[in-house]
Amino acid sequence: MLPTEDLFVYVYVLIHDLVIARKIAVPARPGPAPACSDAELLAIAVVRHLLGRRSESGFLAEVARDWGHLFPALPHQSEANRRTRWLWGAFEQFRATLAARLPEDDCQQVDTSALPVKHASRVRGPDQWTGPGNDLAARFGRDAAHAEWFYGFRLAVKTDLGSRIVRAWAIVPAAVNEREVAEDLLEAGPAPRDLLADKGFSGRAFAAARAACGTAVLVPPDKKQRASMPPVLRKVIAEWRNRIETTFSEITDRMELARHGAHSFWGLITRTAATIAAHTLLLTCLTGA
Repeated sequence: MLPTEDLFVYVYVLIHDLVIARKIAVPARPGPAPACSDAELLAIAVVRHLLGRRSESGFLAEVARDWGHLFPALPHQSEANRRTRWLWGAFEQFRATLAARLPEDDCQQVDTSALPVKHASRVRGPDQWTGPGNDLAARFGRDAAHAEWFYGFRLAVKTDLGSRIVRAWAIVPAAVNEREVAEDLLEAGPAPRDLLADKGFSGRAFAAARAACGTAVLVPPDKKQRASMPPVLRKVIAEWRNRIETTFSEITDRMELARHGAHSFWGLITRTAATIAAHTLLLTCLTGA
């Protein structure tokens, strides 16, 4: 990765050029133009997630201390947080623009991962963790990867198998029919030739519906099927599935989304959009796009 100062410059110039080219549309706000531009705030947020800095206020203090010459008009943390939440759609436009530079793979993956909002022991009845609509609110769900219950939502993603670029994502209920989630994600972009998914996505009706769209659904073999498979084939399947687990690990652990620290649904969706945009930037740079 570039030295931090060079990274700030690179990301800022990239975002600024996309804003000028209207690839990133910033919604208008009343009042005078702020001294710290939207492109600067977007760049700061993206770099924070690239560096895996958990605390927004701590990172703003770090920027003011070490790179204040790059951002001479940094807003107070509360203003920066409010304006960044206003810009959540700009992060998604940034991600989509970067992802469009690479052709989509014929083989894609879908999966979900736990996105807790508070410790399960601290849940005391209804709270304010609700999104748009009546069916999206924080609930209890089972995190199979860690064999524990959690309270919050799930992050659902569709990624390319080769590049691991996130092609579509959504925040969905904690206890959700994963096949329905996959159907929604697959509406974004052309239908892949093959769709690799875990056992939660298996089902004859789902496979038949995807086949009608030209997509073959591939799920990991069960215990009986694995026993009759050559070891080399089991290894290949495990390596394929490990690619999406690597993506989740980078987004939720290395880029700190699992410890997002958001206090509202809109704060959560903003940090999720910023993190996935940063992850997409990282992968496109690694592939030379």
